[in-house]
Amino acid sequence: MDIQLDPARDDLPLMANTSHILVKHYVLDLDVDFESQVIEGTIVLFLEDGNRFKKQNSSIEEACQSESNKACKFGMPEPCHVPVTNARTFSSEMEYNDFAICSKGEKDTSDKDGNHDNQEHASGISSSKYCCDTGNHGSEDFLLVLDCCDLSVLKVEEVDVAAVPGMEKFTRSPELTVVSEELRNQIVRELVTLPANRWREQLDYYARCSQAPGCGELLFDTDTWSLQIRKTGAQTATDFPHAVRIWYKTKPEGRSVTWTSDQSGRPCVYTVGSPINNRALFPCQEPPVAMSTWQATVRAAASFVVLMSGENSAKPTQLWEGCSSWYYYVTMPMPASTFTIAVGCWTEVKTETCSSADLATERPFSPSEADFRHVGVCSHMEYPCRFQNGSATTQEIIPHRVFAPVCLTGACQETLVQLIPRCLSAAHSVLGTHPFSRLDVLIVPANFPSLGMASPHIMFLSQSILTGGSHLCGTRLCHEIAHAWFGLALGARDWTEEWLSEGFASHLEDVFWAAAQQLTPHEAREQQELRACLRWRRLQDETQSSPEEMQVLRPSKDKTGHTSDSGASVIKHGLNPEKIFMQVHYLKGYFLLRFLAERLGDETYFSFLRKFVHAFHGQLILSQDFLQMLLENIPEEKRLELSVENIYQDWLESSGIPKVTKWIRVNRRPRKRKRRAREEVFEKLLPDQLVLLLEHLLEQKTLSPRTLQSLQRTYHLQDQDAEVRHRWCELIVKHKFTKAYKSVERFLQEDQAMGVYLYGELMVSEDARQQQLARRCFERTREQMDRSSVQVVADMLF
Repeated sequence: MDIQLDPARDDLPLMANTSHILVKHYVLDLDVDFESQVIEGTIVLFLEDGNRFKKQNSSIEEACQSESNKACKFGMPEPCHVPVTNARTFSSEMEYNDFAICSKGEKDTSDKDGNHDNQEHASGISSSKYCCDTGNHGSEDFLLVLDCCDLSVLKVEEVDVAAVPGMEKFTRSPELTVVSEELRNQIVRELVTLPANRWREQLDYYARCSQAPGCGELLFDTDTWSLQIRKTGAQTATDFPHAVRIWYKTKPEGRSVTWTSDQSGRPCVYTVGSPINNRALFPCQEPPVAMSTWQATVRAAASFVVLMSGENSAKPTQLWEGCSSWYYYVTMPMPASTFTIAVGCWTEVKTETCSSADLATERPFSPSEADFRHVGVCSHMEYPCRFQNGSATTQEIIPHRVFAPVCLTGACQETLVQLIPRCLSAAHSVLGTHPFSRLDVLIVPANFPSLGMASPHIMFLSQSILTGGSHLCGTRLCHEIAHAWFGLALGARDWTEEWLSEGFASHLEDVFWAAAQQLTPHEAREQQELRACLRWRRLQDETQSSPEEMQVLRPSKDKTGHTSDSGASVIKHGLNPEKIFMQVHYLKGYFLLRFLAERLGDETYFSFLRKFVHAFHGQLILSQDFLQMLLENIPEEKRLELSVENIYQDWLESSGIPKVTKWIRVNRRPRKRKRRAREEVFEKLLPDQLVLLLEHLLEQKTLSPRTLQSLQRTYHLQDQDAEVRHRWCELIVKHKFTKAYKSVERFLQEDQAMGVYLYGELMVSEDARQQQLARRCFERTREQMDRSSVQVVADMLF
């Protein structure tokens, strides 16, 4: 079953057998050890076999196609702390070291290649590699297959949920006198299907069950991409234990976590939106259809702050001197890939100008917002839904916190903390109810490979957005806020359809940012046309320089969303490191949506978008779900030759830029704003205007050092935002402006999220001094750089 893939060209396998069995809830109990760069502990999986959830999925799909959907009428969860005490799943033999107070698991029984098996025990359980048939399930025991990579799995056991006091309420008998596998599974079935208004009770029982004793070890085996678990005699998913505890530890080189130092030189660790998602953080079901909830207790040295995807604003609980515990939970089912954690010596950045009352603004419901509130039409599986909560629908600004290394708190104070309320309010004015109840924003270390990443309740932002004024910070903040709706609350059922997340976020970032700036309609249109012009140029560059097969937004075509009988599938080009740095799916998706908005008119389009969000939030979609509903809402006279098939053919299933010019209207030159004086036109340009100016200058064959020096002095280019400075560095490299090479070195070290392309420019020039500069910068930063960045840059340099 082991699959060896070439990371440079292969698809990413999703191995979990989600068609047979689903994880409904994860309970993590973890210790973070910075000395060994390991996260270790246990994860308890609460499972539901295929028969029940297939019926649920079927009923949900039917509901999505009907206007008479059943209402979900329950209140919002409020922050609470489930009392997870020092009673833990770890055995009493465990010891703790003095550095990070991390528990040490049982003796590591791993072999050298990282695969782990059960050791033989007195109970007679033998190593799974001798008796686990992973290929034929006919008369063999049922296999639970989880996505797993770069993990040391130490032990797997069934959890005796019947041993938890009070669990008899989930059975048909008043007393648990005779405990059987069937009874334990019945308890879990009842627990995972509790109605949403009992979410507090459900979390409490999950926590108690996760600490229950084991009742028998399970056979397991691992290979490069999966963990396979079985129980002798359990031949179907229905018979398989529904509560399973896995003892494991991460590896320092694991591809889901980055161990590094922050900008203040303090150790930290964070999860990355890597090609393999979270499978090197915990064994899980990675396919997006595996929607689950989770709760986690994380222990670390008391000097560290633990941030995580969670509905509650967690505070540390001191366990003993030098060790703190943090607890988070999520009640909205989400793909496991959206789980995010960051542990470091972060400092909370507070604003003096924003009172606590401002963080949860509520205002009276006004008739003009009638389309924000569609009570009684939720189509998702049952959970405590904000769209059904009256106060949540009018909450313009959700509670939020900002965290950063201490050396960047001043920069955050100046710009970021001032922008968050404005951008949140702007997003609400466009799309309505915020899908999530709160938000943490973290400035991540310099090696973070992009400008931002959104996860439930938490957002990572690059330090690159903090310099050069508010424009880049505001636009990126708006982009990540947009993902709360498109990408998180409403996700793609097939991960190859990234445009459903990134295209929407790119389009909405301009709309949100215009609203946050309170621009007039005319000013907003001018700004958006200028940004469309810049994106058009970028799209042209990308389509000329990237492989054609990676420019297709729907590469699986009519097989999009299809899986094998077990639920396993692959993500096209998922392991290609270059894919992380491509923006075709952002840009082509953006231009498609821009065209559709122009065809309908903004008022009609955004009214439809709110309707679409309300119809599909809490669910996974494919391209046709959006396109079919949209076309149904376009008046016949505006539809013309538009069809789902035409859009597929012109936009989603072909490489390059659509050849039909009717789709895009960005070729006209953006209108310039009127200026009072001639010198203002020359000396004061907006960041996007500066970017466009520098891009035009990049097209010139020669520019004299005097001209470049004048540009630098006039526009203070070294002090502009990262987008401007990136183009300035390109000019420096192209024209060998040696006096400014320090600016290139600084950019490569401080703006790693954007610097990869510059390495290529330095090497292509075939100038010995520039190549030496590139290699010198790479050697300084490669140990801290993101793994994909290292691979791509090394290919350029050597």
